[in-house]
Amino acid sequence: MQDDQLSGKKIILGVTGGIAAYKACWLTRELIKRGAEVKVVMTPSAIQFVQPLTFSSLSKNEVVVNIFPDSQLNGASLKTWHIDLAIWADLMIIAPCTVNTIAKIAAGFSDNALLTVVSALRSPLLIAPAADMDMYNNKITQRNFKILEEMGYSFVNAEKGDLASGLGGEGRLADIYKIVDAAEIILTGYKKDLLKKKILVTAGPTYEDIDPVRFIGNRSSGKMGYNIAKAAFLRGADVTVITGPAHENIYPEIKVVKVRSAADMKKAVNEEIKNHDILIMAAAVADYKPAEVSNRKMKKEDKLDQIKLSPTEDILSSLKTSGKKIVGFALETDNEKENALKKLKSKNLDLIILNSLKDEMSGFEYNTNKITIIHKNGKQIDFPLKSKFQAANTIISEILKSNG
Repeated sequence: MQDDQLSGKKIILGVTGGIAAYKACWLTRELIKRGAEVKVVMTPSAIQFVQPLTFSSLSKNEVVVNIFPDSQLNGASLKTWHIDLAIWADLMIIAPCTVNTIAKIAAGFSDNALLTVVSALRSPLLIAPAADMDMYNNKITQRNFKILEEMGYSFVNAEKGDLASGLGGEGRLADIYKIVDAAEIILTGYKKDLLKKKILVTAGPTYEDIDPVRFIGNRSSGKMGYNIAKAAFLRGADVTVITGPAHENIYPEIKVVKVRSAADMKKAVNEEIKNHDILIMAAAVADYKPAEVSNRKMKKEDKLDQIKLSPTEDILSSLKTSGKKIVGFALETDNEKENALKKLKSKNLDLIILNSLKDEMSGFEYNTNKITIIHKNGKQIDFPLKSKFQAANTIISEILKSNG
């Protein structure tokens, strides 16, 4: 398997003075868990919420707060620490970033240690703002967001939720794992190349009821589909997920349509496809369902020794997809590429993503996947084992390369 994309990366974490500063401790821990080296720079206001010792203990590095030492009684240093640190970094993240710090960056200020690093920075900068809703939505703040985006800085926008003031609305710091995902997108070189694209993703299993208690299902966790949705969102797309029963987390900005059966999924896909440009069918849709569904729980004494099955309706065959790009998945155990090619042609797909259950750590329930992408023109590309998030980004990039 390829190494974690964050492993060995050098990341500066800037922490500013907001109540969400405590969440930066979790962010530090997660970045280090993923193999990154983290150095923390705090504003003087930030230490009113979290002490530097906490970040020093988590990062195993010295924490910078002030531009100058508290005293020069013991001498002075000519070292340009802010330049050295700015050159050292592969990425800088500011989380949380207050509206004050955003305004200062937009205006070119460098009147504290964090801002001096930003002014000398050579690496990308990822900003995760947090503020109370009225501060966040202030016209001047929104203008500053646009200024920085136009200058090439990246954002993980704040989410809606309960705020420290007791109000509820937009302004809560984005989920820590979303910030880490956004950092991974930047560090692996992916851009906002899906702006103005609308992508529909199906994910997870479908359940076909036998009675009110039992069902026929499969082992799909939804991980691949959910990671495709997340990657597409972070690369700028408007994303909808139609998901069977799954327990994966999704970003709150992504529209989620929950379904249970193959028939439910077919109906949802047919309703949603007209509003989307690309359909990625990552769901593991059942091929068969019980011919009859009991309206009561079947008992042992019923002596049921067989369940008569009937085929479910094929979702892709029923779609009206003129002008849409359609991507399918094939999970195979034998004659993998032959079966995938057959499905590619019979379903009239633009691409098909092949998984083989013969590959270790690949397929259902794993956080990793080994895929082969087959284009409509016959081009086949085998990829090594990757995290499902990186596999998702690979799939998206191949979709963008495909004709039509």
